[in-house]
Amino acid sequence: MPCVHYKFFSKLTHDTVIFDGLHITLGDLKRQIMRREKLKRCDLSITNDQTNEEYTDDAGIIPSYTMVTVRRIPGTGHVNRSSLSLEQLFKTENLAEANASEEDKIKAVMFQSSRCYYSTKIQLLLGVSAFGEAQEFLSAS
Repeated sequence: MPCVHYKFFSKLTHDTVIFDGLHITLGDLKRQIMRREKLKRCDLSITNDQTNEEYTDDAGIIPSYTMVTVRRIPGTGHVNRSSLSLEQLFKTENLAEANASEEDKIKAVMFQSSRCYYSTKIQLLLGVSAFGEAQEFLSAS
């Protein structure tokens, strides 16, 4: 069966992608490699080992029995860009996996850490609990 031999730039051994026909498109090769290697949220740069030609057109044809080198590169627009607002980040428990900019995450971390500190200090003065709920001063009397 026709195949393309590929290896990642950091590996020493080649793996094989098997397909039907005399050639495979670059897009199909990338999808098969990503599925086989269980890659997500990245793009692949594929270079012919013999000619050092980099394949760039996803509709381009790669002949069978070609040996290529694969490199992972950051994804280009595959990630959902709808990010959380700053108010939503203040309430988020796991900021590491939150979909927001790094600056907003840092602001949320600073807010969350200072909220616990200041809430214990000001709690007695303002009559507010650590969770922002008003306390009744006169109900205890």
